Amino acid sequence: MSIPTYSYAGGGHGKSGKNETNVTGTFRNGQVGAGAYQKTRVQTEVDGNPSSSRTGSLSPTSTNWKPPACWYEPRFSPKELKSFIQRVEKTKFLNVGPMFADMFKSLFQTDKYDNYNMAKQGKGMFWVAVVNEKRKDEPEALSCRKPPFWVDKGETPKDPLAVSPRILAEYAYDQLPVPDTSITMSPDGKQTVNLDTWIWLNRAKFKPVSVTASLPNTNLSATTTATPVALTLEPGTKNAELHPASGECPISNDGSIGTPYSADKKNQTPPCGITYLRSTNNTGPHHLKATLTWKISWTSTNSQRDTLPDGTFGTTTDVTVQEVQAINR
Repeated sequence: MSIPTYSYAGGGHGKSGKNETNVTGTFRNGQVGAGAYQKTRVQTEVDGNPSSSRTGSLSPTSTNWKPPACWYEPRFSPKELKSFIQRVEKTKFLNVGPMFADMFKSLFQTDKYDNYNMAKQGKGMFWVAVVNEKRKDEPEALSCRKPPFWVDKGETPKDPLAVSPRILAEYAYDQLPVPDTSITMSPDGKQTVNLDTWIWLNRAKFKPVSVTASLPNTNLSATTTATPVALTLEPGTKNAELHPASGECPISNDGSIGTPYSADKKNQTPPCGITYLRSTNNTGPHHLKATLTWKISWTSTNSQRDTLPDGTFGTTTDVTVQEVQAINR
């Protein structure tokens, strides 16, 4: 589902130094909708970014939870809002400046405030709805339907979607760049019927990753950390035995998952692995899926801390199994 929109660019200062305020509004039956959506000013930084350039986004294990699709955050001072509307009025683009100005005045409901609250300059901000770009096509992106509203300095809006450390932490969840779940196997390449396949992860690659989300010019900041905790194997066929039987390889005390094979382990059962029982001569390769589970926690500048639903990210490897009576690793 996409948000039906119009947009206007102008206003505040972007990285280029030019005026760069992007505003999106919604239409309902030909009329301007109740909400004004802008690009968030939340900034993110990654710590512990994996060296691999192949990264993905986590899928929450809880089906009842998603990172936020929209929220409200402080954006305009009275002077900035008044200046923004005046710039729209003066635009000559297709001679529709006055029409856009009237549209924005209606959208922002500026008639509710005497002269854009100029008497309160420096004593608060107008808060606006912003959309998570990664989730702008989800139905939840239309949840923030309030027009820009005034909040006195030092006060927090009584709205569950007002930006907060938790919302920043949940937004950071969406930005976590977890590495591709590429496994190492022994034997490497083709596998052999009834011969154990040892599987493990590169400990240097799979380590905690953190993203800090902060809102400039406020004291709001939260750091969300993803820590790998278990690898789940799905062999891609019923004709296989998993090690352990659950297919879930836990993380060891030293932070490793699975154990690299070595000659002295020849007669041992792998702590993490698979034994294929039939060849793929007549079926084509098995699709071995390896899914890594990440435990998620967060902390904030106001000492709040909590957990968020675990996340998973997996990849699939094609495995060919051959029938050989004797094999040297």
